[in-house]
Amino acid sequence: MDTRYKAILAAESLLFVIIFFIDVYFFSDIYFSGIAGVILVTVGMSFFIMQHSQFLPEVSVFLRDDAKGIVVTNRGNDAATNIHVAIVPHNIEFDIPALAVDARYEYPHHEMISEAKAAVTYQNSRGLACSQTFRLSALGKSDDDLLKPVIPFFKWK
Repeated sequence: MDTRYKAILAAESLLFVIIFFIDVYFFSDIYFSGIAGVILVTVGMSFFIMQHSQFLPEVSVFLRDDAKGIVVTNRGNDAATNIHVAIVPHNIEFDIPALAVDARYEYPHHEMISEAKAAVTYQNSRGLACSQTFRLSALGKSDDDLLKPVIPFFKWK
């Protein structure tokens, strides 16, 4: 964890101990120190989540509007390297050396692709390997909708 985050958590822990002793000895109560403890745990968890969400590229694959090309984009917060894309029933494979944050790469194809599945493997800047699969469809449902919920409770469009 970064030293700034450790310093903030140490100062917050010291403040919590001070609030706890004042709360117990002067007010004979622990409600205010309980609230301070919940805030301490929340800030600590958010720092932990922020640390794990760094260096995560999010590579997505979808078809071009005319279905004569494949578009690969990186929507994450780190560069993706050694990207290998395989389009399953059409026997198309290509490699991309690197894709920066918010960059896109278009692979042209000579004929239209109606239905396909893309298998993608890539690495982040630290060498952690990831793999994903995407459904590609010119007319039906595909995986390029940013508003699609991760866990849909209701029927999705």
